[in-house]
Amino acid sequence: MTTVFQRCYQQALDHQGGEQALNDKLQKAKSPAQLKKIPDDRYLAEMAACIFRAGFVWRVVQAKWDGFEEVFNGFLPIWVASRSPEDIEDMASDTRIIRNLSKVKAVQDNALLVLDLQRSHGGVGAFLASWPEDDITGLWLYLKKHGSRLGGNSGQYFLRFMGKDTFILSRDVCHALKLQGVIDKDNPSSQRDLRKIQDCFNEMRSESGWQLCQLSRMLALSIG
Repeated sequence: MTTVFQRCYQQALDHQGGEQALNDKLQKAKSPAQLKKIPDDRYLAEMAACIFRAGFVWRVVQAKWDGFEEVFNGFLPIWVASRSPEDIEDMASDTRIIRNLSKVKAVQDNALLVLDLQRSHGGVGAFLASWPEDDITGLWLYLKKHGSRLGGNSGQYFLRFMGKDTFILSRDVCHALKLQGVIDKDNPSSQRDLRKIQDCFNEMRSESGWQLCQLSRMLALSIG
């Protein structure tokens, strides 16, 4: 009897044209030491980028990014956290960025989260480095609960882009998991479904020795 990993891996090989072609498309996550070296302003910047990209054209956010860095003063957490309500309104009306008051407020809320993690763990990088990969969905829930607008794919992409090992529940990944009978919904969100998905990834990780991000990418590529 074959496993989920074996079936999806073979499908990915078939779709991508062999082992080398597949391996060329798999990226590695950062090590705990590398995560700790990233300054907290870069973590806050990526939180902001994910927030503003949600429901928007990503290339428009990227085109304005120099303006974001200017308006948010390099995303220094203490500076962003200490802005007054009037400052936040002025920032939200600045044409150098995408004008959205609720999203600007969310960046300030996340600056407070960063400061909390500095006090409790010495920084965001140390916090992420200490979180176990066998409970990555627990980290998603932590970001959703303690952060602002970091639920759903925004939190997942934040972790991926910063290098924390995580899988992403993209449409293709969910489709692959559904085909394998792991889930029965196109958009799983309940804690029960997330637990089943985490268990599946833990089994594939143990079997293959691959990182979560590599397994996630392989599942997506198994679809075609």
